[in-house]
Amino acid sequence: MLCDAQNKDSFEAKWPLIQPILIKLLNQEPIKKYEWFNLFSDVHTMCLWDESCVPKLRKELETNIVDFICSIQDQIKRHEDDQALLRAYIGAWSKFLDQSNYLPHPFSSMEATNAKSNSSMNSLSQRKTPESHVRKLMLDAWYSSIFSLIKQRLQTGVMKIVYSERIGEPFDSQLVVGIRESFVYLSSDPDDRLRIYKDNFEKAYIDSMIEFYNKYALQFITENGIINYLTYADSKLKEEEKRAQKYLETGKGSNSLELHRQACIEVLISKYQELIYAECNNLINNNDIKNLKYMFELMDRIPNVEPLLADLETYIVSEGLRVLRANFETITMDSEKYVEQLLELFNKFTNLVEDAFNGDPRFMTSRDKAFKSIVNDTSIFQMDLPGSTQKGKPESRCPELLANFCDMLLRRNQNKKLTEEDIKEKLSNVVTLLKYVQNKDVFMKYHKAHLTRRLILEISNDQEMEEQTVMMLKDIGMPPEYINKLSQMFKDIKVSEDINDKFKQVARNNLHNINLADIINIKILNAGAWSRTSDKIAVTLPPELEDYIPEVEKFYKNEHSGRKLTWHHLMSNGVINFNTKLGKFELEVTTFQMTVLFAWTNRASEKLSYESLKLATELPDNELRRTLWQLVAYQKLKHQVLCYSPQVKQSKDFDENTLFWINQDFCIVRNNKAQYRGKLNLIGRLQLSTEKNREEENQEIMFLRAERTKVIFNIFLKFFYKVFYI
Repeated sequence: MLCDAQNKDSFEAKWPLIQPILIKLLNQEPIKKYEWFNLFSDVHTMCLWDESCVPKLRKELETNIVDFICSIQDQIKRHEDDQALLRAYIGAWSKFLDQSNYLPHPFSSMEATNAKSNSSMNSLSQRKTPESHVRKLMLDAWYSSIFSLIKQRLQTGVMKIVYSERIGEPFDSQLVVGIRESFVYLSSDPDDRLRIYKDNFEKAYIDSMIEFYNKYALQFITENGIINYLTYADSKLKEEEKRAQKYLETGKGSNSLELHRQACIEVLISKYQELIYAECNNLINNNDIKNLKYMFELMDRIPNVEPLLADLETYIVSEGLRVLRANFETITMDSEKYVEQLLELFNKFTNLVEDAFNGDPRFMTSRDKAFKSIVNDTSIFQMDLPGSTQKGKPESRCPELLANFCDMLLRRNQNKKLTEEDIKEKLSNVVTLLKYVQNKDVFMKYHKAHLTRRLILEISNDQEMEEQTVMMLKDIGMPPEYINKLSQMFKDIKVSEDINDKFKQVARNNLHNINLADIINIKILNAGAWSRTSDKIAVTLPPELEDYIPEVEKFYKNEHSGRKLTWHHLMSNGVINFNTKLGKFELEVTTFQMTVLFAWTNRASEKLSYESLKLATELPDNELRRTLWQLVAYQKLKHQVLCYSPQVKQSKDFDENTLFWINQDFCIVRNNKAQYRGKLNLIGRLQLSTEKNREEENQEIMFLRAERTKVIFNIFLKFFYKVFYI
């Protein structure tokens, strides 16, 4: 069908009816309801009957829209004042945006006809919404006729307002928001709705922020110093974050806030990070928690916090070693004070990390690394493995002192003022410190020795607490071979209790051995768990002891045939009656001490030479010297059990002619008062091994360390080959 002037549905016939209503809509003038419906009807009829009318209609639409926009342009451009220009533009744009939303609806038939003629273009990216062409026409016309001509003035005016806000002068934030919205909604590109906003408003906003702080941040540092800058930068970052949320686009598809945040970090933090890091060491040394917290919160915004971690680690190591050196004389002689000092340092450094660095895991790791250096330091507490002939790198004494402290906690009558909960808490603290000990096997060596003494001498404070301590050690990764030995020791003690009960019952039923039940206390121990037996010490036992041995062996073989018993006199002890001119005493002694004292049986007033005692006891020279020194120079006694002549400074100075005799004036002194009755413990630190035993144990430690290193190395090789061949 041809479109001509005579056709009542032709373009020439309908357009004169459409144009007046279109102009009213553009000027937002009121129209009648029938005019609105007639507009829909006329456009639909015209496009339905003659598709050739669509290009003409589109052209006239564009002409009228451009003419309308040009009239607005003149009204906006004549404003000289920036803020007046912004207000005029925002007012005109707001009305035009409303028009662009409802004006396309009456022309939807034209859009439908256009879509039909382009039905071959089926991809999703090429499909338009019904009103897309008219809206695009309106937005593009606004962009080319108004926006492109004054956008620089608009951006400049907006940035002046933001500048006024930053320096504390009066400002109108609604103007910034209004202009921002015009940039956001102006793009007609369906694939990039924010293109105009990003290329113009977003870029100008971020650039102006960078320019501002390039000037004022440096000025603040110059006038107030870097420490005060920490609070300044923190407050400005927070201000800028709030400002950006108000002025920048936060909707879907916009990353303005992140771009702005990164720019703020760069201009306020990264640019001055070297100056900030330079103050970290002083702040830590001065315990300036407040400014450290500001510094951490600032620097945590950038990827590199390594200088902070390094300064913290250096401080902890230097401060920890300084404190330990200052208290060296006290803590090396008292394991309890040593542990308390370490815990005080640990808590101090932990509080520093929690308060100044918000307990950040990275800083906790630095604390752990530094504290491990303190605990394993050998410049203060240096030792070689006792009895070791392999002199290499020295060991830290920390494992030994921690083991000594555990022994003090677990021994009976050592902590009368401590409750069970107090002891558990202190043991838990020891376990906390043990996590940082590098050579845990050394701790286990001493702990096992102390445990052996407590179990043999029956001086454990609580058997259940002993076992709980071993479980705690297991939980922190103590060597399994040692944990298994300790567990076996507890089992042996329980089995020995049952065996001992049976032995006493058998002895009581035998009239010949009726007294044996009250004299002998048997402990049958697994040699592999308790000690090495490769170095058996020769000793001549007193007849009073020697006579009991066959009875015990006979009983045990009846109970367990095929098992071999080896008497370990080194770990045995007993109680003897010791009579002098002044009184009668009970002495708790080792088997070797007992053997020496029994040499005066039936000759209590005689003096015996070192050579005579050696023949009588058959003890090795080093064991005899050590045993005699315990009886003539026991530190806790004012009156010694034995006297000797001539006087020497140490046991190695005894010679064959040194004479020893019973001190007939012996008495126990308590509270500066002589007591002529009582019980005295001379066992002290029960000697559990010989020099040869200690050497073997140390070699075992070295072997196990080498084996662990070998295993780790083998695992690494397997992993390497796996990665390599993949």
